[in-house]
Parts: sequence; structure tokens; C-alpha cells
Amino acid sequence: MKILFPITLMILTGCTTNNDMTDQTDNLLIAPDAKQIEEKITTHGDTRIDNYFWMRLSDEEKNAETPSDKTQDVLDYLNAENGYLKESMVHTETFQENLYDEIVGRIKQDDESVPVTHNGYSYYSRFEEGEDYAFYCRKKVEDGATEEIMLNGPEMGKDQSYFAIGGKTVSEDNQLLAYSVDLISRRQYTIHIKNLETGEILSDIIENTSGGITWANDNKTIFYTKMDPQTLRSNQIYSHVIGTESSDDKLVFEEVDETFGCGVFKTKSREYLMIASYQTLSTEYRFLDANNPGGEWRIIQPRERDLEYSVDHYGDHFYITTNHEAKNFRLVKTEVDRTEKENWEEVIPNRADVLLEGIDIFKNQLVVTERKNGLSQLRVINWNDQSEHYIEFNDPAYTAYTFGNPEFDTEILRFGYTSLTTPNTVYDYGMISKERV
Repeated sequence: MKILFPITLMILTGCTTNNDMTDQTDNLLIAPDAKQIEEKITTHGDTRIDNYFWMRLSDEEKNAETPSDKTQDVLDYLNAENGYLKESMVHTETFQENLYDEIVGRIKQDDESVPVTHNGYSYYSRFEEGEDYAFYCRKKVEDGATEEIMLNGPEMGKDQSYFAIGGKTVSEDNQLLAYSVDLISRRQYTIHIKNLETGEILSDIIENTSGGITWANDNKTIFYTKMDPQTLRSNQIYSHVIGTESSDDKLVFEEVDETFGCGVFKTKSREYLMIASYQTLSTEYRFLDANNPGGEWRIIQPRERDLEYSVDHYGDHFYITTNHEAKNFRLVKTEVDRTEKENWEEVIPNRADVLLEGIDIFKNQLVVTERKNGLSQLRVINWNDQSEHYIEFNDPAYTAYTFGNPEFDTEILRFGYTSLTTPNTVYDYGMISKERV
């Protein structure tokens, strides 16, 4: 390392000769030296020393209009570090600009996402040249449909020191958009509601959420997740009725186990709302009729250590992917009114040489994502006659995965594919025709 370090330093700084090295030595900058204040932290009977704990600021200190002496100390040190960095790298500024211009020059400035169809509309995002943020748009699925800009990212992010859009969810009647925005770079999102017909931003404002939003089928109730302000663990699910104060929102679930997080979503059938509690070794789901958002949530299978499962809905059954008595996971189903594991009926058994990774449920097909010999496999099963086939991939090594399939009544499967010879590519696959685009 003693030999290599100066060579590396010369490459990074542009220094190539002994004379250059001598000149730089004569003009060495002195790096800021952070003061050390001993702080003893005791957890579970173990005490450790953190000499830089003084740099940790609370949310109140960060957001105060006038910085305290402690906050000013931290700011002074950070400014000194930034100043040292700038002065140390000043001789590379031209190179930095050239490198930045070359990287930006290779980026498609007017890029656009692949549209996703849902509930009569095609949704996509797009960039315009020179803009830092995307436009989030939709069109009706009909000939000659005009573009509707739901969210104008460049306008919304203008003059913001930080700006990020989180969740974006449209009501079942396609009239209201619930979306979330983070302006402080801490994944703490504020939810807003927009009338897509009039363009009006409603008065509803819900702060300090995880950003995701799920609509009930009444087009006026949304469910969202709040986080523990210290750990940012998603631990509470609330319901909000459009037009009411967020202070009146109802807490419908709280995850008290600190090893679990939680979230809320709707099944693809759009018939049930789901609350998922999850940790590394265990999961637990609750469900509610999406047409009755004020109803009582019911547990599918109470949590057990080392019992993992995920849930989707089709017809009169929940379909459950689980490791219960199945090291490589299996698929079971259970009647909506009899959901505990004692009632689970096997659909696809555990296999020693195949990992069952997940399922996508459609009206006429079930798509199973499996992994065998290290490779992803997409298996298409017809609900009616149980006929099945695997989507063919010709590369000896590749990755394939399903995504962007919110529509229930469709014969088209969206999947992604990449290999050592194929860049990441998005396909629409006809599950009956077997044609891919």
C-alpha cells in the first residue's frame, strides 16, 4: 500500500511528475479535524464510546428556524469539510465538467417509461430535455386519446432544495389521484389529493407518511402508513376520508412488535384490502372487503416464527405462497371464510429442486415464477383446463421477472428480461398466442 498509494493519488489528482508532487506538497491544505467529545452509550448492558455523537441532531434541531449553538457547531464543521474538498479538487474542475457533460450526453434526455394499462387508462412517465423531474401522465385506452398530465414534476420541484414524488394511486372511478411528496430527503412523505377532472388540489394534507396510498372501492377512503419518527419503521395504518381533517383519521392497525414492519395494499381482483406485517422470519396478513372500508379486519393466519406466507385473491379463495411444511415454498388455497393454515389446500407442492418465488393471478391464467438450477422460469397455467407451458428463453444464463401487471382481466403478461448478451428489455407476452412484443 505504501507504494501504490502515491501512484493512485497522482492519478486521482492529475499529478504526474515529481515536480508536480513537490509543488502540491508545498501547498498542502490542512484537513478539518473534528473535535471529540466522549459520549457513553449503554445498550443491553454493553457500553460503547462514541466521540462524535455531538454531530447527531434531532428533527427539532434540524428544522429550527434559528440554529442552536450545537447545530451551528455541526454546520461549521460540515462547511469546513466541504470547503476542504472543493479546494483539494479545484485543479480537476475542468475535468469534472467534461466528465459530467460526457455522462449526460449518453443519457436519453426525452426518455419515457413503458405504459402500464389499468382500469381503462394507460399510465406512463416521461422526461423532457433539460428537465430534472418527470411528467406523470395517462391516456384513455382508445384511438386518438389525448395525454393527461397528472403530475408536472418540473413545475412541482421548481425552487425546491430537495424533491421526490412517492406513491401515486388513482381512485376506482378514475377521478381522484392520491400522491405523496418528500421535500426533506428523509423518506417522510406528505400525501395530497388531486381532482384529475378539474386539476384542483384538494385541501386534504397528510404529513409524515411512508408515501404509499391504497384506495377503498368507495372512491373517498384511502389507507396509508405512518412511521416511527426515530427508526422510520412503518408501524401504523390509518384510514382517511376525503374532505375531512387528517387529525380525525382512524388508526386501523398498529404493529407493536419492533421487529415487524407493516404495509397496506389491494388485491389485483380489487375485492379485498390487505394489511401485511412482516419481518425476516415471519409474516401475517389481515383482510377487509374493499367495498366496506369501515368494516372489521380479519387475520388470515396468525404469525408464527419461521412461518412465511404471501396472499392474493381469486374467486372464492385466497391463494397463498408459503414455506409452511415446504422449504422451497408451495402454493395453497383456502376459502375466504376459512383462512387458517388447517384449511389450506395444496395447489402446487413443494419441490426439492425448484424454488417457488411468487405468483401473478389473472382472470384466465395463473403465472408462477420459479427458479431451477439458478435460472428464473415463468410458468403459465390455464385456470379452466389446467393446461400449462413455460415461456422459452434461449440464453444459457439470464434473468426474467414479471412486473407491471395490475390488470386482472387481460391475456397479456408483462415481464422483464436480461442476459449477458441482451440488455434489460420489457416484453408483453400473449399467454394464449405465445407471441411476445
